Amino acid sequence: MTERNVLGGELEPCSTDPLTGFYRDGSCTCRQDDIGIHAVCAVMTPEFLHHQREVGNDLSTPRPEWQFPGLRPGDRWCVVAGRWLQSYEAGIAAPVVLASTHERALEIIPIELLREASIDVPPDASSLV
Repeated sequence: MTERNVLGGELEPCSTDPLTGFYRDGSCTCRQDDIGIHAVCAVMTPEFLHHQREVGNDLSTPRPEWQFPGLRPGDRWCVVAGRWLQSYEAGIAAPVVLASTHERALEIIPIELLREASIDVPPDASSLV
């Protein structure tokens, strides 16, 4: 069965460097055993990383026992939907890659909020020039 993104399309990879995902497969794949719902493909910013550390979710410190490299600004990472929403509500949402964000994120986050934080680039980027 194909995993779907919040736009209804096939879930695209989020990051292989660092290797992200609950299953460390490079995507925000979310099955029923991912009770945290690591569904949001977010681009780390200094503000987001700082806020997450302040609320007890340190994403900067490496944790080799969890295959976690520690994140830096610019890294893409599959974050827990509830943690992303927490930062959004604090005014510090990390940018989101919609095509790489699993549809299960919609169980917690309205699509309008994800679209507001979206940094997706269309397949034909010529329209951006």
